Amino acid sequence: MTTETQKSILMADDDEEDCFLATEAFMESGGKAAFSCVTDGVKLMEYLSARSAPGPNGLPDLILLDLNMPIKNGREALLEIKSNPFFTSIPVVVLTTSAEKKDIEFSIGAGANLFITKPSAFNDWIEMMRSIVMRWL
Repeated sequence: MTTETQKSILMADDDEEDCFLATEAFMESGGKAAFSCVTDGVKLMEYLSARSAPGPNGLPDLILLDLNMPIKNGREALLEIKSNPFFTSIPVVVLTTSAEKKDIEFSIGAGANLFITKPSAFNDWIEMMRSIVMRWL
């Protein structure tokens, strides 16, 4: 009998309500992965660095990244993730309030796998999470 390691999603977002909505929507969508949140780009990079060493706590299978965070914003974090050979294979979905063309172009150009503007209704959060689960987990 083989054991399968549990998949994990890491969300980087300074808005506690959005982290809560994403977590609840993920559970409602039927997602079967560990879901955790960090509040800024510095904590995101610390999380990734701590898990890049061999051990039981591996890297996340997916990162949900807000662009507008304090200390180190999502743009800086995305560039750092995609320039580090340990992290480049982790899919990054930019999940932000912006719908501006310049943010979409920057994100995709910097290596994000997908750009999503945060939904306003909870049912839309659930559908978004369901789509993310089907595509990446």
